[in-house]
Amino acid sequence: MIRDVDHINEFFISEFPQAPLRVESLGEMAATIRYPVDERALRPGGTVSGPVMFTAADCAMYAAILGHYGLIPLAVTTNLSINFLRKPSPDRDILAVCKLLKAGKALVVAEVDIFSEGSDAVVAHATGTYSIPPQDRR
Repeated sequence: MIRDVDHINEFFISEFPQAPLRVESLGEMAATIRYPVDERALRPGGTVSGPVMFTAADCAMYAAILGHYGLIPLAVTTNLSINFLRKPSPDRDILAVCKLLKAGKALVVAEVDIFSEGSDAVVAHATGTYSIPPQDRR
């Protein structure tokens, strides 16, 4: 288990320098990430784009997995489904809150609620599955 947010953020910066997101918190089978919203995150019509929210969901799952298992660079998404529920705020960061529902030897199942910072209204909900590589199975 890794509970050091800085350690996982260093990993994200090193491995995904193109992603502006940062891990805000790690918990027992849980993680929260922040995706800064600026003009690059918006789509026509002035709302946060679907790919930004999809990335936030995927990275929140990955952060929760890293927090639970330790650094497993080759853990991969095998399925991710997202429902966009309402328009997020174009001037507030996105927060993606992940909870691991099942953390097995080979597969991890998770769900993520996505919010605009400062609001309790879920703007998107995602569920996903990650595969744990054979050499990292416990």
